Order: sequence, then structure tokens, then C-alpha cells
Amino acid sequence: MKITQLLHGFAAALLISCANSSEEKSPTTEVESTTEVRLTVEIEASSFNASSLENLKAEDEITLADGDWLSYEVIIPQTGRYTTSVTAKGAEGSGVWVEDYINNTDDRTYNITGFIPCASQGSNSVDGSPLKEGKHEIKVHAQGGTIQLSDIQFRLLQNHLDGSERLEQNMEGSEWNLVWSDEFNGSGLPDTNKWNYNVGNWGWGNNEPQYYTDARIENARQEEGTLIIEAHKNDMGQDWTSARLTTQGKASFVYGKIEFKAKVPVGRGTWAAGWLLGDSYEDEMSWPYCGEIDVLECVGFEINDTTGDGLNHASCHTRAYYFKQGNQITAQTPVSNMNEEWHTYSIEWYPEAIYALVDGERYYTYDKTANELEWPFNNPQNIILNLAVGGGWGGAKGIDEAWENHQFVLDYVRVYELTDGNAP
Repeated sequence: MKITQLLHGFAAALLISCANSSEEKSPTTEVESTTEVRLTVEIEASSFNASSLENLKAEDEITLADGDWLSYEVIIPQTGRYTTSVTAKGAEGSGVWVEDYINNTDDRTYNITGFIPCASQGSNSVDGSPLKEGKHEIKVHAQGGTIQLSDIQFRLLQNHLDGSERLEQNMEGSEWNLVWSDEFNGSGLPDTNKWNYNVGNWGWGNNEPQYYTDARIENARQEEGTLIIEAHKNDMGQDWTSARLTTQGKASFVYGKIEFKAKVPVGRGTWAAGWLLGDSYEDEMSWPYCGEIDVLECVGFEINDTTGDGLNHASCHTRAYYFKQGNQITAQTPVSNMNEEWHTYSIEWYPEAIYALVDGERYYTYDKTANELEWPFNNPQNIILNLAVGGGWGGAKGIDEAWENHQFVLDYVRVYELTDGNAP
């Protein structure tokens, strides 16, 4: 079934296709129910609003040189993560990238696809572009050479993960009481009552090359009382595959002590993380207004491959203070033998301050609470566990070609609240 309609006066079509159509499936798609529908917004190249070129004619196939762009208005029917496909021809090394919210007032560049190379035939695509329901003003940028652009499509890949149970922890008392945890004592895939997956390879706001898969045991599994997140090189047609688990859609948290017991991988290019992201995140415009708390964050080029000695970083990102402005409030602490010995990485999150600790030793404080731009942390955050390879920070000194895989291993994730000592 295909339904095509004109959207707000420009040539974009909303296509609703049954899952048993002949469309090529994404690398992570499993066998789907025949009742599932996919939403696709299609934009013809000729429907542009403005361009970097003068006197450009609205033709079916538009030629753009390196650095040229076309802008469009796009109506997204549903919040979620999308597959972005581009039909464009060009020499090897040429392609496009898509910029969202081009008229934003924060003077930000929202790259929601990374580089999409031209295809010799048909289209190329990336998965996971985050898009919120409603109108988006976008630019399609040519990069790496002259291209002939025909169309762009946004196809819903994953619904927005909502419906989280809100858990607000008491923070008055003298003893920590466990209120939520995963001890990873099962087998096979992680517990679906506690974890969802973020899927795709759109770059994740940091030009990361890995493809985060959906419930794929090679990338995320419980084994001998631990969770193993494993990145694989040259896998599934991708440079790297890995996993990004989130409690979003299951549980979100306000305040408490949140603790990860983990071993992180060595190897230049790795970027292991246990962190929290505001549940209000819907697409890139949401960040950093939604807030982010980095509890366990390690990059391989800071870790000695032989001894495992390295650094852990803690940060809070808010609209007032975040790394793309260069004024984030952050701290680091040395950690010995990070890849072979267990260490605990935690935060103590109060209504007026956040403290970070490694092995029980406090080394970081965030206490900016003047307004919501400084302190969005009275609102729920979900827990995320992921292993990236490369990207703006993890790949700042390149990726060591000697490695074929990396493992980020967690013994547990625990959330506590304070009590008066009489709690069971």
C-alpha cells in the first residue's frame, strides 16, 4: 500500500508502506509483523526553498559542487529515529550531509547524518537520524566533489522511546538503600524489562563511525554475571558495530546514587561510557537543554595498553555549560589497571548538587542551580551504556588498526536512595 499526498505546498510525500513490501531492510531489522507500518517522507531535489547558487533552476536532478547546499522544509509525521536515504550520483569520495534546524537561535550546526557517499546506482543511507514530529528546516550539503542530487528520504526506523517509569529517590538520610539494579545474572541478551537500544550509524553528534545494533548478541550479551558490550571491526558491512543500551522507555531517574562497576577497554580509538541523558531528549535540538551527566567516560588514547592505567572523566552538560561552547564543567581522575580490575564509577545526585566518585573517592562537583539553563537536573534522566570507536573525542588520535574488537564489561548498574537506616 502506498499513499502519496502533497505536504504544505512542496513536493514531499508521506508514504505508508506495509512491512512486507520489497523495500530493503536495514542491517538490524528482524522479521517484522505484517501489521507494522513504516513512515517515509520523500523530498524531490526540485522542491528546494533556497540554495547557495544563484539562478538555480528547479530540475529533477540538480548539480551541486563541493560546498554547495539546498534548503528544504520537511514535515516529520512522528518523533523517532529515521533512516536517511539520498539518491545522488558523483565521483568516488563525493556525497552529502544533512543539517537540521538551520535557523536555530543557538548558532549550532546540527549534523544529523554524517557523510553519506554517492551511490553508483540507487541511493545510500544512514540509520538513526533523530527527528521530532513537526516542521524542520534542513540543508543538504554537497561534500567531496560535484554531485547530481535527485531526492532525499526520511524513513521511520525506530519509534521514540517513551513511557518510562519515573523513579525519584529520597536524598535525606544516612544510609544508601538499593532501589533499582541490574546485576546481569542472566544469559543471552540483556533484560528487556530494563533496557532498550538506540540504533544506527548517523554519527551520534560526534562523527562516530560505529553502527549501534538492535538486540544483537554479538554486540551486547550477559555472560558469567556480567554485561559485555563488544565492538567489532568490519562487521555487517560497517566499519564497526557496537551497542548502546538505554533505560529510556523502561525507567528514568531523578536524584540518587547511580553506580557502575566496570572494566573499560584499552586501545586507541575506544570510547566507553556509562552516563545519563534527559528523558526529554527527542532530537538534537533537545540537547543540552535536557541535561547530560557523564559518570564513566574513558577514551583509549589516555589508557596505557600494557598497564591499563588511565583516566576517567565526569561532566555535566547543560545549556549554560557544555563542551561545544568550550565551557563545560568537568574533572578527571587517574584510575589504575582499568581494563583488568573492577572499579566503581558513581554519582551522588542531590536536588542542589551532583558529585562524581571513583572507588568511593569524590573528585567532581557540579552545583550551578540558578535556573533551568544551569540546572535541568530536577527532571528525569535515563541511563545509557555504550562503547564507541572513533568520533570527535575517542578518535582524536586515530583508531589503532591492530584491533579487531573491544569489550566494555560491566558487573552491575545500581541506583540507591538515602534512608534513615530503618529501611528493609
